[in-house]
Amino acid sequence: MRLRTALLAAFVFLGALCAVAPAFSQGCAMCSSYVEASSKGGQRAVNKGVLLLLIPAAGFMSGGVAMAFRYCRKRDLEQS
Repeated sequence: MRLRTALLAAFVFLGALCAVAPAFSQGCAMCSSYVEASSKGGQRAVNKGVLLLLIPAAGFMSGGVAMAFRYCRKRDLEQS
């Protein structure tokens, strides 16, 4: 049950993070100028590309955290 709650919280957090994705633009001047000069379709493509690169990293990180909690709980049960 706790795992389900943790997964739900992680999913809600990632959903909220994706909802504000336009606020998290890359700060380098070259990328910013390229995106500003491109069309709306190009801007959407860059935003989708950034999200596409973010999803696997967030998945690996959340998987690692879930495994750490699972191991920690299992270890605590074995010690008591």
